[in-house]
Amino acid sequence: MKQVLFFAAAALAAPLAIATAGVTTAAPIYVGVEGENIAVGGYDTVSYFQGNGAPVKGDARFTVEYDGAEWHFSSQENADKFKEDPDAYAPQYGGHCAWAMARGSLAPGDPTVYKVVDGKLYLNFNKQVQETWLKDIPGFISKANIAWSELPEDARFGG
Repeated sequence: MKQVLFFAAAALAAPLAIATAGVTTAAPIYVGVEGENIAVGGYDTVSYFQGNGAPVKGDARFTVEYDGAEWHFSSQENADKFKEDPDAYAPQYGGHCAWAMARGSLAPGDPTVYKVVDGKLYLNFNKQVQETWLKDIPGFISKANIAWSELPEDARFGG
């Protein structure tokens, strides 16, 4: 529990410097802080939009390289769907926490704490953060969209 609180405090206490207003850059994909290069903790992002919407862990046999990261899928069919339209399946804000992004900060998004809103996948840091985010989803999305578009290209969580 102390480790979770430490990461939450670190993520919220250290907002990133924002680039010049109006500048849109390629934004970072969250791949973990331990040297991994796997997006969304290895979960199959297509699975959030299928069946009951429960995320399914991907398999390294079905890997797609996208935006500098490896994305794992539970089947070749899902990998192909992602390749056809990655923007339809990739989480918003590169898989970082949607609530933290609304505050102008990068924080890890937990692939098991999520919500699909208007056909887009949003991740949150943990369930407590998600409870706050759920209170004003449209407002937080609006703020996060602005912060994300202004994020420096080299911004990284923990970096």
